[in-house]
Amino acid sequence: MVFNYKYLSRKHLDGFDRYKYNSIDSSPLSMYVMHPFWNKCVQYVPMWVAPNLLTFMGFQLIILLYLTLAFLDWGYFAANRTKPEYPPITAHVWFFCAFCQLFAHLLDGIDGKQARRTGSSTPLGELFDHGSDSVVAAILPLALYSIFGMGMEDYGGNAWIFLFIAWNITGQFVISHWEKYLTGVMFLPWGYDFAQLAMGIVYILTGIFGFEMWKGTTYFGLQLNYLFIALVFVGFFLQALPQSIYNIYISYRDGTGKNRSFYDAAEPMFPIFLLLLTSIAWGASSPTGVMDRDIRTFCFTFSLVLSNITCRLIISQMTDTRATPMNWLLALYVVTSVTSCIYNWGNLELYFLYTLFTVVCAVHLHYGVCVVRQLCVHFGIYAFSLQKRPKDHVK
Repeated sequence: MVFNYKYLSRKHLDGFDRYKYNSIDSSPLSMYVMHPFWNKCVQYVPMWVAPNLLTFMGFQLIILLYLTLAFLDWGYFAANRTKPEYPPITAHVWFFCAFCQLFAHLLDGIDGKQARRTGSSTPLGELFDHGSDSVVAAILPLALYSIFGMGMEDYGGNAWIFLFIAWNITGQFVISHWEKYLTGVMFLPWGYDFAQLAMGIVYILTGIFGFEMWKGTTYFGLQLNYLFIALVFVGFFLQALPQSIYNIYISYRDGTGKNRSFYDAAEPMFPIFLLLLTSIAWGASSPTGVMDRDIRTFCFTFSLVLSNITCRLIISQMTDTRATPMNWLLALYVVTSVTSCIYNWGNLELYFLYTLFTVVCAVHLHYGVCVVRQLCVHFGIYAFSLQKRPKDHVK
């Protein structure tokens, strides 16, 4: 069967058997608001509902949110008032997006609590949750861009701004798992819950007042689109990244982490920097301006490659195995981008991007399904049911 491929080695499976979850969540918003709220909400979930089913439902809501906005506003011109040929997104769509965003965040918050409540916690649950989040991190900025739209002439953005915001959001997610790879502890980012709630509120406000409310300046004369960009980058470079570096430093100083060598510690970042540099080079050197022609597909493609790299890193940190510095999806991305820049394929370059996107989606989906199936068999469980597998189906 096509989904029976074994991506996990015996060493990986043994590592999963030894794995114990270890996390620290010191965010005041999480501790004093979100967790008490989630503890109340999870009581209304039937005891027969599997935690992974909640995770998957939340993931589907984010996918539905993205597909809705992509269908209505593929090129991000619906919020550009200088392009009246593109109809604006209606209020009920923004309210629908707010529902998807906030309810997905709720499901993401209670899935682990449901696992502990039903006594069904397994390493698969954490991997399934974080693996899904690696794709969600790619989708959220691609959906939110429709608020401001494409076009600096109307307080919007451009392809380069969208590219670096996408890298900023997905990069924060990767670094948090690289941090755990080195420290053995998942330090949950302070900005995660804030950002999720803020996006839901932004969708609600847009539904009430229209996208025009974001077309202007603040009291101090700063354009709102620039304020949004500043908040994203300040959150990463002045809060998330320094905090992760500090946590890693403390783990080495006190000997509480994995104490990997400098090379082994830096190795998981090699493919990520290669992907970053390649995506920038492709956007800058494309003979046909492929990034400007379809920024949505361009960003989604490298984000899914990054998601695959991140999932492999998550498996390495959970199983205490060495992270692989390369995978063939990254190699395919590099080869496609380099050949596209060297040879002027004309309009074919855009179709090469679409082909690459399709292959990346298919391979990443295959990887995720196969890993989940392999772990289900290993642990004697089902992904979306609390029933146990028959003993003759457990390996």
